[in-house]
Amino acid sequence: MTAPLILTVGSLHHDILVEADHLPGRDETAIGRRWYPKFGGKGGNQAVSVSRQGARSRMFGAVGDDDFGRFLRDGLRAAGVDDRFVATLPVGSGMSVAIQDAAGDYAATIVSGANLAIEVAGLHDQAVWEEVVLLVLQNEVPDAVNLAAAAEARRRGLCTILNAAPARALPPALPPLIDVLVVNTVEAAMMGGGEVRCLHSAAVAARHLCARFRTVIVTAGSLGLAAQGEDGSLLQLPAEKVAVVSSHGAGDAFIGALAASLAQGHDLATSCRMASKAAARHVSGQGQGV
Repeated sequence: MTAPLILTVGSLHHDILVEADHLPGRDETAIGRRWYPKFGGKGGNQAVSVSRQGARSRMFGAVGDDDFGRFLRDGLRAAGVDDRFVATLPVGSGMSVAIQDAAGDYAATIVSGANLAIEVAGLHDQAVWEEVVLLVLQNEVPDAVNLAAAAEARRRGLCTILNAAPARALPPALPPLIDVLVVNTVEAAMMGGGEVRCLHSAAVAARHLCARFRTVIVTAGSLGLAAQGEDGSLLQLPAEKVAVVSSHGAGDAFIGALAASLAQGHDLATSCRMASKAAARHVSGQGQGV
């Protein structure tokens, strides 16, 4: 059987990753051990993850006409992602600087660049949607892009996943167009789900957010996740215990695996389990990078 095709509409960032013993505090200059370039952007990472999970992957976004943009396009192609609908624009590519400490935790700052200039009109091109069965969105592109993509997906009867990261106020028209919301503990709290300290409080947050979204998944890192489906079913899934090499990109690995599983027709619980396993593999150092 032909693998399902998933469209990711979102960001592409050329990441510069710095490794240090600890994350710097305010006004502190921390000494790093090394730095290296890395393919990134939540959109790009999730599109690559989709491909690695055995689904076909297509990306809609934008890069700049610069070396960073060429690096990003090469990364998509190397992972088998269809990049025909990634525009090259006469502006700088998106980029980020991330610092990772000895424990594998990280902090990052992004400069959106070309991601802010994605042309919404391109989403009305029939060729973008040919054979697509599921749409993946994040919050690193303008609201207008997400709204246009979600509205087009709804018109076509497609499932839409929104990874609401980074957290920000959403336009009122967007939640009714989302089939599955995925947030971490910080994002859940910022969206009004309350503080998440355990799987029970993650479940409470998921239930609260289901007042606005059909299905909600709250990921809680090393604790696991909680999910509430449109039918009211509730899942609390402890995380797999693995040795942490790096948590950078684990959420994107989760989203790609979740999307691939749902597109293959698996139910929410099965898809959450498969996505949790993919995130655990990523955290343990397997399958990182393009």
